[in-house]
Amino acid sequence: MKTNAFEAVARYVYPSLRRRLVEILREKGLNQMQIAELLHITQSAVSRYLGMNRGALIEVEKFQDIDEKLKGLAETIVGKKPDEYYIHGELVKIAIEMLGKGYVCSFHSTVDPEIDPKLCRICIETFG
Repeated sequence: MKTNAFEAVARYVYPSLRRRLVEILREKGLNQMQIAELLHITQSAVSRYLGMNRGALIEVEKFQDIDEKLKGLAETIVGKKPDEYYIHGELVKIAIEMLGKGYVCSFHSTVDPEIDPKLCRICIETFG
């Protein structure tokens, strides 16, 4: 195992969650500058997420339960304008939930061919 679960989350899952969050906020009619301000990131980062140049390796929207959590987070962000620590904490919780449900396993095995999702139960047993 060359790439552990935390590395996979940091490199691929978290950026994909953030990309989907940016998309949801865009669907709400917000422009790039508004999204950047709400998420405490640069407008350039928002542009890269929307252009699928960052966080595009995992289609988060195919996990309906996770997508619903991101939509709820987007509502909170628009309504309460929380600080960056709150947003980061919520994204980490969602990433851990993805690990616990085994949503990351098949993707993890594509970035690290030494992983056998049929044998590895580390995330499911640890976070599930």
